[in-house]
Amino acid sequence: MDFDFIYNAYFKDVFLYLRSLSANDDIAEEIAQETFVKALKSIDTFDGAKDIRAWLFTIAKNTYFTYCKRQKIFVDKEPSDSISDPQSVFTERIFDEESSFLIHQFLHSMREPYKEVFSLRVFGELSFEKIALLFGKSPSWARVVFYRAKTQIKEYMEVLSNE
Repeated sequence: MDFDFIYNAYFKDVFLYLRSLSANDDIAEEIAQETFVKALKSIDTFDGAKDIRAWLFTIAKNTYFTYCKRQKIFVDKEPSDSISDPQSVFTERIFDEESSFLIHQFLHSMREPYKEVFSLRVFGELSFEKIALLFGKSPSWARVVFYRAKTQIKEYMEVLSNE
């Protein structure tokens, strides 16, 4: 496998995924670099049965949690993932800075797998099929979990707007 190609093709995806977990560009870049170092060291163990992006995301997620433990940063059991179509008022709110911060704040308290599926979809820009591969579930499962996560966030934002 051409590792330069893998790095160039997937670095942005891994970085965006990690940024969705950490909400910090510097941490995301540091962990993304560490992810690719680990991937390079163990590329010969990758059997090709799964999507390489799913393999890289798994390494990234585990590296992020190790980082959090070392830094004594407390996070929920697993990361989150993300969005479907950028058509609704909901997606417009994500791009509003204040709303975006409130959503990220809520994401950190959200339970798994809602948090990770929402982050992967919105911030990692992964398809439901790829998210399903990561979890070993069906694309329908990923859609339902994403919809429920989105509903939780909408309800949270409505409560805040009514206060």
